[in-house]
Amino acid sequence: METIQVVFMTVLVFFVIVTIHEWGHYFFAKRAGILVREFAIGFGPKLFSVKRGETRYTLRLIPAGGFVRMAGEDPEIVEVQPGQTVAVRIKDDKVTRIFLDRLDERNDTVRGEVEHVDLERSLSIRLNVEGESETYVVHTQALVIARGKDTQIAPIDRHFGSKPLRHRAMAIFAGPMMNFILAFVLFGAYVQMVGVPAENPTYMSITRVEESMPAAEAGLKKGDIVNSINGIAIGTDLDKLIDIIAKSPNVEVKIDIVRDGAPLSINVTPKPNEAGEGKVGISAAPPNRSASFGETITRSATLMKDMTVYIFESFKMLITGQFKLDDLGGPVRTAEVTSQIAKQGIVQLTSWTALLSLYLGIFNLLPVPALDGSRLLFLGLEAVRRRPLDPNKESMVHFIGFAMLMLLMLVVTYNDILRLVRGE
Repeated sequence: METIQVVFMTVLVFFVIVTIHEWGHYFFAKRAGILVREFAIGFGPKLFSVKRGETRYTLRLIPAGGFVRMAGEDPEIVEVQPGQTVAVRIKDDKVTRIFLDRLDERNDTVRGEVEHVDLERSLSIRLNVEGESETYVVHTQALVIARGKDTQIAPIDRHFGSKPLRHRAMAIFAGPMMNFILAFVLFGAYVQMVGVPAENPTYMSITRVEESMPAAEAGLKKGDIVNSINGIAIGTDLDKLIDIIAKSPNVEVKIDIVRDGAPLSINVTPKPNEAGEGKVGISAAPPNRSASFGETITRSATLMKDMTVYIFESFKMLITGQFKLDDLGGPVRTAEVTSQIAKQGIVQLTSWTALLSLYLGIFNLLPVPALDGSRLLFLGLEAVRRRPLDPNKESMVHFIGFAMLMLLMLVVTYNDILRLVRGE
């Protein structure tokens, strides 16, 4: 049951941070009047798909992100061409369906050869019906149906590129913005759960006991108050606690604790780590008190700032070559770490989810082709030039960037799988 719960929590973490990101794009695109064709979580083949209103919601096989497909972002594929024979269904004097195949099976339709069609601006189609030219008005939400699929037409005023620059920029920036908001809220929840340090503490208590480590095997528990080790008073000196244990690899130490108000002595033999220092597998900290609303806000902001600095320092190390390829982790490694943290409880998982959401927001704002930062950069160039760039060239840049990102993802995922196989 515990394993199922850990797997569920791990999947939930990824689902939440990706969904909130894509929802930001979706919400502000819809608010701007842009037609959102698809809201997808994941890439690759579809696992689940359902259409609600104008948008198709899909869950895809590869859990490496998601996307919101807006009309006009990529060249619109118009399958209706002059000279083509089609069947149209008319309701209230407007074409609501345009059928491109299986025409003999379409009931209550008008069939004819297309003489002229404009599904973006004039919204009209002219057909040659039994030798007579007939012009029909096309509904703004008409569907083009072929090969069992229906595609809603996108009038030009519902294209991404037709909207004011500020609306397009907001639709792009909204994804990272929602990740920042989620991170702030989760850091606030974490502060509420752990509290803030009490004034003038006199003792430390154990906050975490690692499984399969000497402390857990000896019977130490979360919440135990540490009084002394080998008769040396600890008080609130965490460094002293770590130092005594580190100097005692494979040497039994006596830890005096207080549990539920009663004194207790437990003998533990530290296990040496790779550096030869003794470790027992505990974390300890002075007692905390409940955080006020103001303290929650300020400490959440502080955590956001500190973690942002940490993320950019990691990027700097990557650029300067201080990271090797084997140090990078993809979805597999991230899922592995998330599952390990999920085992530690909801408190640590909340903090980790906040960090992942913050990282996703920052990463997406990098000026890398195919990421939101690159798209915002193109919008910035458009603002400076006062005219849009060639959409075909921009699409090619994003396509190449996406291909490179997917290639990098395959490499790090391959390394992650090898690491798991080798048991590292």
